[in-house]
Amino acid sequence: MAFPDRRTVDVLLTILFFAMVCVAVYCARRILLVFVLAVFFAYLINPVVMFLQRHSFFFRNLRGPAVMEVYVAFLILIALLGHGLAPSLARNTAKLVDEIPVFLDGLSTGDIATELGNKYDWSEEQEVRVKAFLGRHKVDVQALVRGADRYLSNAAELLGWLFLIPVLAIFFLRDGDHIADVLILVLFPAAMRRSVRAVADELHLILTKYIRAQIVLCGLSFVFYSLVLNLFRFPHALVLALMGGLLEFIPVVGWLSTAAAIAGVGMISHSHWIWVAGLLLVWRLIQDYYTTPRIMGHQLEIQPLAALFAVLVGGAVGGIVGIYLAIPVMASMGVIRRVCGEAEQDSPHHPQPSVEVASSVAATAGD
Repeated sequence: MAFPDRRTVDVLLTILFFAMVCVAVYCARRILLVFVLAVFFAYLINPVVMFLQRHSFFFRNLRGPAVMEVYVAFLILIALLGHGLAPSLARNTAKLVDEIPVFLDGLSTGDIATELGNKYDWSEEQEVRVKAFLGRHKVDVQALVRGADRYLSNAAELLGWLFLIPVLAIFFLRDGDHIADVLILVLFPAAMRRSVRAVADELHLILTKYIRAQIVLCGLSFVFYSLVLNLFRFPHALVLALMGGLLEFIPVVGWLSTAAAIAGVGMISHSHWIWVAGLLLVWRLIQDYYTTPRIMGHQLEIQPLAALFAVLVGGAVGGIVGIYLAIPVMASMGVIRRVCGEAEQDSPHHPQPSVEVASSVAATAGD
């Protein structure tokens, strides 16, 4: 017998091919993430597209023009909001950019304790304790400042990727079914296409429910931010609440950006930003460990504990990306397992009970 034999070669080539696919996916992880987010964005606005496709005055029952109408409507809405809010936002943003270096410098030197003491009527002992605390953690504060500098330097690249997402979503909205049919036709043999199509239909339903759950979570965050910011009389409370609701789609980075923006506006306007920051932390704990597992579990038919476990494991394995994709991946695996099990039971090779066994079972049930 020749060495290596044919079976060994097949196994080695399969392992090599799988390893190459994993390396390719890792190298292109950012681009793949953009495509995944574009798919989620397409699912987000797909109900609006379907509504216009059925009720449009000019292009009824036409998919492509309905997509263009939705994008034009969004651009008009953004232009109207920008026209009304841009001047005040520009002034406050410029002021915030000027104040951030001063605040960070005071945080690293400990002078921020004196300013807070004068504002909240702290005693001298309280100021000394805060200064001592900041002095002991001076290295951590400086690392925080360097991290903020890196975050601001990467903001332009992040915005570029974000602008690419709605552009890619146009193709998924317009030709999503055709793209799925072509991929199934190219990647799978004829005997498997029916089962794969059933899996694709189930995944479509799962992703629709996932986006629906995300919209509910965003709405809850918007209501919470609106109530808290209006209660403490923050300037631009509605804009900050709207931003917080929209950024709820982005795990970790979204709510951190919202908290930073709210704290920055509070420091500039001398509002009670410390109390608001505490409430934001409490709300984050409620969202992550109570609301999200239950809403996601109800929509995707996953146990809340399993949803929480998936989020924690996803964060440990893949960071922010893992957190975002943990629940839909877990639901998708359940769909694939269920559909494959049903296909195996319906296959002609699956053993069926004989007539005699069925008759005896029926007789026993009758007795």
